[in-house]
Amino acid sequence: MAASDKTQNIGSTDDEATATCFCGAVQMAFPTWGPGYMGSFLCHCLDCHKITSSMFSSGFCIDGKYIKHTRGQSDLKTVSRTESIASGNTVTNYSCSTCGTLMYRLSTGFPGLYALRIGTVDDVTLMETKLKPTVEQFTTSRVAYLKGVEGMKQVEGNSF
Repeated sequence: MAASDKTQNIGSTDDEATATCFCGAVQMAFPTWGPGYMGSFLCHCLDCHKITSSMFSSGFCIDGKYIKHTRGQSDLKTVSRTESIASGNTVTNYSCSTCGTLMYRLSTGFPGLYALRIGTVDDVTLMETKLKPTVEQFTTSRVAYLKGVEGMKQVEGNSF
């Protein structure tokens, strides 16, 4: 079975969903509503340009008290950075050590707040429903030919 076959049709409940890396070694469960679910975003910061090899990232925040590592927590590797973070906080990236998928980021500026990536969510319908981004952040770093998403809140810094 291909890695993508493991995650494309996995459902979620009204209260909880899962996120899985590309190879399937790491999986997490998270709430899809409050108080654990804190909101979703598009991020244009320079770190997200680099960490995603793209022009922005799409993510959502979960209070760490509500995160469950269902498999592969020991398969996560970490890389921390302070130098490129505008706030001076240390941000630690947690990625699958096998396939390299970025699962989440933690910042010393927001203790206990997990920033997960929407692209890792197994139930793809959530990308257009409960996890649909509501804010674009670090808009001053957005590439000029991308315009703000119509109807979405625009924030120059961090939205959380």
